[in-house]
Amino acid sequence: MEYLPTPILAFDILDGIMIVVALVVVSSILSCIKVVKQAEQIVIERFGKFDRILNSGLNVIVPVMDRPRPIFWRSKRTDISGIEYVTTSERTTIDMREQVFDFAKQNVITKDNVNIEIDAMLYFQITDVHAAVYEIANLPDAIEKLCKTNLRNVAGKMDLDECLTSRAVINSELSRVMDEATDKWGVKVNRVELKDITPPHDIQQAMEKQMRAERDRRATILEAEGEKRSAILEAEGVRESQIKRAEGQKQSEILRAEGEANARIKVAEAEKTAITLLTESLGGTKSDPAQYLIAVRYLESLQTMTSGKDNKVVYVPYEATGVIGSLGGIKDLLSGIGKS
Repeated sequence: MEYLPTPILAFDILDGIMIVVALVVVSSILSCIKVVKQAEQIVIERFGKFDRILNSGLNVIVPVMDRPRPIFWRSKRTDISGIEYVTTSERTTIDMREQVFDFAKQNVITKDNVNIEIDAMLYFQITDVHAAVYEIANLPDAIEKLCKTNLRNVAGKMDLDECLTSRAVINSELSRVMDEATDKWGVKVNRVELKDITPPHDIQQAMEKQMRAERDRRATILEAEGEKRSAILEAEGVRESQIKRAEGQKQSEILRAEGEANARIKVAEAEKTAITLLTESLGGTKSDPAQYLIAVRYLESLQTMTSGKDNKVVYVPYEATGVIGSLGGIKDLLSGIGKS
């Protein structure tokens, strides 16, 4: 006895087929649509050959025929313990923004045979997506190797002191070399920055001793210069003081001499006036007024000589006759005045 499939079972199988077909159609439609974010691009190959570049926005591709071309990309991750590590993976979208590659420390031998470690970062930007995909197989690895090689070449031309003090020169030279070398890869190297330069431990100790000795030397020089400047200023102050004092004494002597001269002139003018007045008062007498003045001077001198407290001896001038003659002349002058 044969059992024929029921209509309900046939209907269930048909529904399943329709659902599968619908899922396939929806999946195909979704695979045809590619949404590209801003500042990103996708390289599309048709049957393995370059076809076009998808820009940001909504794009449509042909399933099976068109496929995105992946590119190697470097990313930096941090695990739960805080340790950073770099991974390289394939991705279909290409970021057109400026990127930074943080490389591990690189051992470099300087011109004076010192082994140092240099930690560098490179900032670059993809300008030609076609060249970045088809001109180099592994772009991040190539950039890293090229940067390390040129870093050895640039730093190897300098001494240790030059490497430590000429980071800007190293950055500029390395950026120029890297930019020229990566131009064919569609990459623009904007700058290279040296994060840290670490010399060997014994070199660091020697540099610290040298720095300490240099600071001590500068302190000694500054102290000596300060003492020298202080001595110079003190000597200049003494000199200026002596000059001012001498000028003051000179001016004082000049003023004193001028005062004495003026006083003598005034006395002489007064005596001249007295003689003139005396001569005019005598009129036509024949007596000499000079005898009167001489007698007055003798009497003033005699008074000075005998005016002391302990003077008990009376000094008589050597030319006493002259004094007596002068007194006689005074008598004649006075008698002449009385008669007039």
